[in-house]
Amino acid sequence: MAQTRIAVVVGSLRKDSYNQKLALALAHLAPSDVTFEHLRIDDLPLYNQDEDGNQAPQVKRLKSEIAAAQGLLFVTPEYNRSIPGVLKNAIDHASRPYGQNAWGGKPAGVVGISVGAIGTALAQQHLRNILAYLDVPTLGAPEVFLQAKDDLFDDKGHIGNEGSKKFLQGWMDKYVAWVKSHSAA
Repeated sequence: MAQTRIAVVVGSLRKDSYNQKLALALAHLAPSDVTFEHLRIDDLPLYNQDEDGNQAPQVKRLKSEIAAAQGLLFVTPEYNRSIPGVLKNAIDHASRPYGQNAWGGKPAGVVGISVGAIGTALAQQHLRNILAYLDVPTLGAPEVFLQAKDDLFDDKGHIGNEGSKKFLQGWMDKYVAWVKSHSAA
C-alpha cells in the first residue's frame, strides 16, 4: 500500500502551541497509509525578492519537501485577525520566484485553534484567499474553528473530548479522501 505524504505547516513558533498540539493530534486520526511530515519554517530568512535567483538552502529544503508531498495541511493560529507573519513568510518563499510555485496544485486542508470563541475563522479565511491565488485547492467543508478548552487534549496529546474527536475524525476522513482523489486525478 502506497503512503500518502502530507506536508504539515504549523503557523506558530510558540513552545506550547495549541496549533502544534492540534497538528500532532490530527495525525492520530489518520489512516495508517497517511504520513504527516512537519515542515520547518522557523529558520527561513525574511522573504526578499532580490534573493529569488539565489534562494537560501532552507528555502530550497522547504520547496523540496512540499514537492514530495501529495497534500498540504495548514494549522494556523490567528494573530490580529489574520495569519502569523512566519506563515506568510513561508508561503511567499515557496511560491517564488514567479513561475516556480511549489504549492500550486497541491490539495490542502486548513484548520486552527485559539482560545477565542470563533477559533481562527478570520485567519483561515485570509489563508484561503492566499492559497486560492497560489492555485492550492482547499477542502471547503467541514470547516474546523476550534476553541481551546481544558478537556480537548488528553494527557497523551490525543483529542480527549469525545464530541470534538468525533467531529475531527469526520473531518480527517473527508480530508484524506479528498487528497487521495486529487492525487489520483
